[in-house]
Amino acid sequence: MNSLEQAEDLKAFERRLTEYIACLQPTTGRWRMILIFVSVCTATGAWNWLIDPETQKVSFFTSLWNHPFFTISCITLIGLFFAGIHKRVVAPSIIAARCRTVLAEYNMSCDDTGKLILKPRPHVQ
Repeated sequence: MNSLEQAEDLKAFERRLTEYIACLQPTTGRWRMILIFVSVCTATGAWNWLIDPETQKVSFFTSLWNHPFFTISCITLIGLFFAGIHKRVVAPSIIAARCRTVLAEYNMSCDDTGKLILKPRPHVQ
């Protein structure tokens, strides 16, 4: 394989990698918004739950029953984490990090958008 074919292959790989990472961005943004919304709801519900004077007087489960907003948002947040939302909000970073690991063997790297970075060859003496 000559250097022109290698350059074309590298350009094609870079185009595909940047396209794939760019394709993940809208989905990642939606998952981030969902996580932020549910986290804010949980924090607001927790605040209301903690400042309620009845919370100290009744049992734990009764206090949760008296604050359904907190209970539902907390269960939703826990469910989202069990469903893997923590991986979905950072999916492009995971892909880029894995590509960097593989590309390091070929003396290359990539940025967070998928652009290839060619490193100089080490001098062998």
